[in-house]
Amino acid sequence: MSRNRWHILREGDSLTVTRALPVRFDVAAETTLPDGGRLRLAQQVRQDLWRTLQALRGFAPAVRVTRRGDACEIIAGGRVEGAHDKASVDARIAEMLSDPDLRARWSVFAAHREGTHA
Repeated sequence: MSRNRWHILREGDSLTVTRALPVRFDVAAETTLPDGGRLRLAQQVRQDLWRTLQALRGFAPAVRVTRRGDACEIIAGGRVEGAHDKASVDARIAEMLSDPDLRARWSVFAAHREGTHA
């Protein structure tokens, strides 16, 4: 498998971007953002999630975006193959998801363009 291989899973209103299958959320946090392109949103959150946790040994990111009406529910986290302090890692993810600058960037990047609703 290529180092750059990402799995994109579409299931109903949910889209998941993950490095490893099966999808596992050993560590995770959740947030909600305005509706937007699910794939674009998942990819942006995944990039910042990796930047936040790249030093965590054995970490494989996963982000699930589920459209709920006029909002997107996001679960960000992933699999960890190795020792880790779950509460601490979950808190770091929650902090990243609540960062106002990141949230604004994700929302702008994922905003629906005229005539598209991926």
